[in-house]
Amino acid sequence: MNGAESLVRTLVAGGVNVSFSNPGTSEMHFVAALDRVEGMRCVLGLFEGVVTGAADGYGRMTGRPASTLLHLGPGLANGLANLHNANRAQTPIVNIIGDHATYHKRHDAPLTADIEALARPYSKWLRTSATTTEVGSDGAEAIAASRSASGRIATLILPADTAWGEGGEVAPVPNIPLPPVPADATVERAASMLKSGLPTGIILAGTALHGPGLVLAGRIAAGTGARLLTPVTFARVERGAGRPIVERIPYVIELALARLKEFHQLILIGVSPPVAFFAYPGKPSLLAPEHCEIHSLARPAPVRITSALLMGWRRHLGFRRPRQLPRRPSARKFPAGRYRFPVSPPSSPR
Repeated sequence: MNGAESLVRTLVAGGVNVSFSNPGTSEMHFVAALDRVEGMRCVLGLFEGVVTGAADGYGRMTGRPASTLLHLGPGLANGLANLHNANRAQTPIVNIIGDHATYHKRHDAPLTADIEALARPYSKWLRTSATTTEVGSDGAEAIAASRSASGRIATLILPADTAWGEGGEVAPVPNIPLPPVPADATVERAASMLKSGLPTGIILAGTALHGPGLVLAGRIAAGTGARLLTPVTFARVERGAGRPIVERIPYVIELALARLKEFHQLILIGVSPPVAFFAYPGKPSLLAPEHCEIHSLARPAPVRITSALLMGWRRHLGFRRPRQLPRRPSARKFPAGRYRFPVSPPSSPR
């Protein structure tokens, strides 16, 4: 099999079964492999920003990486804005960037570019495949890198001759390490802050904003009187009837300062200390009041970090149901049967 097919089969075996693609000439062997291999869904995007934005949204909602397929440096450059957003949201993505054949690059063809330089600011893992036999193992490492921590962007650059060359091999994905658990002292400090009785806010991000993480955070808030907060921007949040209430820190700096001034303590789960989007004359960059103690429980924050905090103090405090949004009101009763429009008598001719 050629290198392109070994990469597609490695992606599918590693759980990456969607490719958002905007290919060009250098990626045609990869496109042919997408068509041959069972289990891979290819979604064409007519602009690279659509491709990277779709991969970002897919990763945020599923928690699994999708693959992108982009054409050389200019194609990658067209999609960088949404890769910036994905990087900030810690979205798992596997970027596949086609490149000129290795022997062709020295001729400086019109679309030649330093792809690694363009990809590096938004890639936590970056590699250019050197030979066809390495393509499969490079793809497997890219999958593992994208799934490490809370989610990362991994970028694999695929020269055309490594894609069309024969001798490709499907590679297994390496073991993905579990996210770290905070040190006992870090958890105990957060627990003591929650028990202090001081006005405390818990700023959440990542998996603490949906699923089991949000439920546990809601129990923490209900048991201690802390308030749940989230930054202006976040990857995903569950809202609606029956979910714990999470208040969004306002975007406008005056409103954000007013919102946070009541807190004497802030516990950070998956975020950095709250900061203004931009600098303003006479306004602080950091939004927390000067008297506020800020404690970072961990960054990033998978569910088990929130669980560790919960376990650290539950022996001291009882639980109550978390504050929730009002449940959906009962459905109104509407008339049943066929609706008949009233018929007006014909108007008299003038």
